[in-house]
Amino acid sequence: MLYIEHLNKWYGNHQAVKDLSLHIPKGDLFGFVGPNGAGKTTTLRIVCGLLKESSGQVVIDQMSRKKDPEKIKRCIGYVPDFFGVYDNFKVWEYMEFYGSLYGINATDCRKLTEDLLALVNLSEKRDEYVDSLSRGMKQRLCVARALLHDPALLVLDEPSSGLDPRARIEMKELLMNLRGMGKTIIISSHILSELSEMCTSIGIMNQGKLVAIGKIEDILHAGAVDDVVILEIRKDMERAVTIIKQMANVDLISVMENEIKIKYPGEDAELNRILIELMQQDVMLHGFHRQEGNLEQMFMQLTGSEEEAS
Repeated sequence: MLYIEHLNKWYGNHQAVKDLSLHIPKGDLFGFVGPNGAGKTTTLRIVCGLLKESSGQVVIDQMSRKKDPEKIKRCIGYVPDFFGVYDNFKVWEYMEFYGSLYGINATDCRKLTEDLLALVNLSEKRDEYVDSLSRGMKQRLCVARALLHDPALLVLDEPSSGLDPRARIEMKELLMNLRGMGKTIIISSHILSELSEMCTSIGIMNQGKLVAIGKIEDILHAGAVDDVVILEIRKDMERAVTIIKQMANVDLISVMENEIKIKYPGEDAELNRILIELMQQDVMLHGFHRQEGNLEQMFMQLTGSEEEAS
């Protein structure tokens, strides 16, 4: 669906995007994250044709931006982080105004408007003025507007920014519904936990480079440096703690009622050695499991302590 090959963007002497290449397949819901100045929003604007790349290629639905610049625009629906609405329009007027810009005839546009307002749960607001809507409603209206021409690719830049918790849940449900309908979606967001719940894959940018890309579970597994394991102790907790403190290359993180959390560098053979040593000294183990990583931890690991991006 979307191919980006060796994309570069310069602003004078500053390179905002550095040799970025990625492929987003049809039907994917791709999450884009990165700290401030990472080049994420610049990349999205190049994809949407709002910025011109310094070098590289963008191909959407087998069409190249360089060869088919006008056709490729009709493949994209864009919801920016700061959305524009016309306050003196009613909701249905706003939709039909944009429908006319896309060349959709009045009859078809009215039907599309009804269907899309139902999709974004705004049917009851069709006769309300846009400026009377809440921020969350305006954001969902902008999604409906971006879908009017049935784009192959939907791009959303921080769609949950500034929304209250209920509005965020509604936006998440809408995006999941669109994914279920087969839409290819790119979304950037500050809410990393939301991305981990709904995205099929993610890309993490830092200082203009794509530092990680793939399914979230694969990125978490590939990026793990230290393994954290929780040991479930059936009996002899004090003895287990004493033994672990004496082990080389093993850090004792915490001790709870019947659990010990440890961190160790190395492969599974190292964990086997730890378990065997405990059992040889008559510590009764109930079991053990690895502590799962999360997207926030991986983000900080890959980008350092920089602030998350907009």
